[in-house]
Amino acid sequence: MDQRFPIGKFELPKEITPAMLAGGCAEIAAFPVVFRAAAEALSEAQLETPYREGGWTARQVIHHVADSHMNCYARFRLALTEDVPTIKPYDEAKWAELADAKSAPIATSLAMIDAMHDRWSRLLASMTAVDFKRTFRHPELGERSLEATVFLYVWHGRHHLAHLGLVRPARP
Repeated sequence: MDQRFPIGKFELPKEITPAMLAGGCAEIAAFPVVFRAAAEALSEAQLETPYREGGWTARQVIHHVADSHMNCYARFRLALTEDVPTIKPYDEAKWAELADAKSAPIATSLAMIDAMHDRWSRLLASMTAVDFKRTFRHPELGERSLEATVFLYVWHGRHHLAHLGLVRPARP
């Protein structure tokens, strides 16, 4: 198994049905509870353990998820209020090396994830099929639809849950 991508790399479904999109939105809404349970199950020693050699610690992964989902939520709001806005990417590896990402209590980021996903889920529930087709432009990756971004962030959540699982393997 490639520990960098324990669930595989992201693949956008070839065809997205309304039911699939609704399921993705529901998974984003449920994510904070699942992620909190996985994060809070880790000991202090495990929080300081990288999920793979050369990888981030579990603490950095948890803070990264808050950073990433915060940026994604902002991208949704930009795409819904502007015509194909160009978003500002960020260097997630450098963000993960900042002092707060390496040492802040995980409770801070878990609270951010709870609050942000509450707002994000309310936003998703209010969106129409036309809204989900709206796009933003990533300077390096090109134009991305909000519909596709839902599936990217469902994958992103699962991806980092799997990283936490590498630090604390499931019990038999």
